[in-house]
This record gives sequence, structure tokens and C-alpha cells, in this order.
Amino acid sequence: MEEFVYNPPRDPFLEILYKDEDLIALNKPSGLLSVPGRGREKRDSLAWRTQRDHRSATVVHRLDLETSGLMIMALNMDAHRNISRQFEDRQTDKTYTAIVGGIVADDEGEIDLPLIVDWPNRPKHMVDHVQGKKAITRYRVLTREADRTRVALYPVTGRSHQLRVHMQSLGHPILGDTLYAPPDMVAMAPRLQLHATELVLAHPRTGARLALSAPLPF
Repeated sequence: MEEFVYNPPRDPFLEILYKDEDLIALNKPSGLLSVPGRGREKRDSLAWRTQRDHRSATVVHRLDLETSGLMIMALNMDAHRNISRQFEDRQTDKTYTAIVGGIVADDEGEIDLPLIVDWPNRPKHMVDHVQGKKAITRYRVLTREADRTRVALYPVTGRSHQLRVHMQSLGHPILGDTLYAPPDMVAMAPRLQLHATELVLAHPRTGARLALSAPLPF
């Protein structure tokens, strides 16, 4: 296996989608860490870039390194507590867009498979009906092509690698997924075809419904 070399994209350096006194919404590119990793060479991350100009920004949720799209950060502790509670209590509505291999037969459905870390093969996760934690993903087909399907994914729970493992378990790995897709489906895309498209939450100060979105890069 090739040794991983972290070389995050730098243009644009930081793409702000929305900002007010309580939160900031950003468009994370594929290949950029959500938070700093171990060692100085992995300091560069969406959190580090945001905190350079917004010192009070704190992370309330994360996206995988390879996943792109909408990520929000709180700009004060009251907002952090409020938004974190919404995520924990599953009061946010999250939508991802993915392109998966093969033709998904059903127009929509639900995947209910418990997940656990695959310890010998970390950072991979796997389905485990005995010790796994409950994980639910709903999906809807957007378009079908000859060898692939574009789907909207709605995670009910927020387990690590949930969407990637669930789609693999359905028999339709996400294209470009170096962890869970077979080599031919990895080669069908230049990157993981998974993007956090939309997030709906209650504004931490006003309680009003706030709908945020990030444009699709694929």
C-alpha cells in the first residue's frame, strides 16, 4: 500500500458560504482535513484555516478527509452548545449527494445496519449485528446512467463512514472510494463522489429555520 502523503488543495483557501454573529458555514474541499491531524504536516485543515480569521470558531461536526461540502462552525460558546445539542438529538436535517457504482433498483429506501470500527483494518468500519452501533441511512435515486446512479443520501444517525459503508453494503459502493469500493469503481472517478449538499437546523440565537447548501463539484 502506498504511504499516504497529505497534500490538501489550497485554491480556494477558504470558501465561506454564510456567516453571522453565531455561526459560519464553509465549503470543505475533498482532500482537506476537517480538524488538524497528528504532526505539524497535518495542521492544515478547515478548522485551522477558519480560525486564522475567526479566532472563536469551534468545530461542531466533521466530514471525512475525502468528502467535500457543507460544514458549519460555531462562533461563540452558546452557539456551540446549541448546535452540538441539535446534532446529538438528531434535530438537524442533512443531505448528501453521491454517485455510486451500478444501477440502484429501488427509487428510494432505508438502510438500517449497525456499524463498528474494523480494528485490524482501521480506519475502516464495518457492519456488526452484535456489537455495532445503530446506524440508519435513507436514500433516493436522482438519476441513473449505464454504469452508475446519482443518489441523495439522508443520514438519520451520524456514524463514522456511515454513508460509505451503507452504500457498499447495498452493493453500490461510492465511486472513487479507496477504502470501500473495488479497484474498477475507484478508477471511475478522480475522487470520492460524496458531497455534503444541504444542512437544515434551528438558528442557535433566534430558533428560526436556517437552510444552508453547498454547490455540487461533480
